[in-house]
Amino acid sequence: MKYQSQKVALYYFVAAMALFGIQVLGGLLAGWVYVSPNFLAEILPFNIIRMIHTNALIVWLLLGFFGAAYFLIPEESEREIWSPKLAYIQLIILVVGTLGAVGSYLVGIHGGREFLEQPLWVKFGILVAALIFLLNISMTVLAGKKTAITNVLLMGLWLLSLLWVFAFINPDNLSLDKMYWWFVVHLWVEATWELVMAAILAFLLLKLTGVDREVVEKWLYVIVATALFSGILGTGHHFYWIGLPGYWQWVGSIFSTFEVIPFFLMMSFAFVMVWKGRKNHPNKAALLWSLGSSTVAFFGAGVWGFLHTLHGVNFYSHGTQITAAHGHLAFYGAYVALNLAIFTYAMPMLRERAPYNQVLNMASFWLMTGGMAFMTFVLTFAGTIQTHMQRVVGDYYMQVQDSLSVFYLMRFGAGAAVVIGALLFLYSMLVVRKSEVIAPGPANPVPGE
Repeated sequence: MKYQSQKVALYYFVAAMALFGIQVLGGLLAGWVYVSPNFLAEILPFNIIRMIHTNALIVWLLLGFFGAAYFLIPEESEREIWSPKLAYIQLIILVVGTLGAVGSYLVGIHGGREFLEQPLWVKFGILVAALIFLLNISMTVLAGKKTAITNVLLMGLWLLSLLWVFAFINPDNLSLDKMYWWFVVHLWVEATWELVMAAILAFLLLKLTGVDREVVEKWLYVIVATALFSGILGTGHHFYWIGLPGYWQWVGSIFSTFEVIPFFLMMSFAFVMVWKGRKNHPNKAALLWSLGSSTVAFFGAGVWGFLHTLHGVNFYSHGTQITAAHGHLAFYGAYVALNLAIFTYAMPMLRERAPYNQVLNMASFWLMTGGMAFMTFVLTFAGTIQTHMQRVVGDYYMQVQDSLSVFYLMRFGAGAAVVIGALLFLYSMLVVRKSEVIAPGPANPVPGE
């Protein structure tokens, strides 16, 4: 760690990891409700469990992004963060807002819009926190050195924050409501978040492989161009059946097909950088997570997204378990694994310690990735059967759900493997024995630097 203000990132990462634990446990609970539908129905209904699961996912990923920015931008800009105090205030606002939202959900107070269920005061709190972040990080970059990584990261985070404004727009017309809703949900995960992913991945590979910066930057700009080109008009694949003009079926189908390209480029970029790299970095776990993130993202977001993005296919598969298969693998690969990669790389430096038990960390990668892959296959098969029975044959929804019970049981088993892997990751990162603590200095450099 080269700059003292990078310590800010530690608190963001710890908060993110705490929410990560809550999120996966919530997902496991929701998975069991599919197996036993009346489980906790009177105490904690499924819709509330799902809100906590999805909202915790969004918030902890954002905390990871913000923490990653506070960690890498001082190194890239070659200066301290403009105001560490503002960064801590921002974190407090986000944590209070998260606790307030969960408390509201538990007593039945929510907005009812998927992913955007937060009460209005929480939405304003998130907006204020985002504005604080943009001020703080922009002032840091403007006063320091500019690089391709900081440029792309700032672009992604600025767009991410500005798109949040659409969360406040809730028209009475259902078609308009869903259109603005997708402006947040799709343009976050399939446009602006991809820029953040590309920037963080580029930083990690630069540090872990020792490849020349100009090579990284060329790849980065190509990835960003294809992500924005495909992602913005690719929003049209959500407009097929919500009452918007019919031309969106063609626009959405064509540009959604191109959305595979940036994820393929990111996967290729990661492996080419490792192949060209000259550095034998001691942090093997961080490299594994980086390569794993780009690979799983390509299959989850790219391949599984393409499977049901064409409007002729989507007409039958829309809203089935095929969507759930795509969503789980895409989020895990593109954003969960990426955040875990930056945590794995940065935490030894932030805590001034020898690398956590890398064997446990890498075991957690294989458990989580294997569990998520199995879950994806199970849900894909379940969704294919559901599509045929429900949308082609015309069987009743609940009759079809009963027919899928064996798949839901297998999905629960896969979820249990993911949770065990997640808990193993948290243990490997946060539980430190005294013998592992080292004093950084010329004689004992912190591994990872």
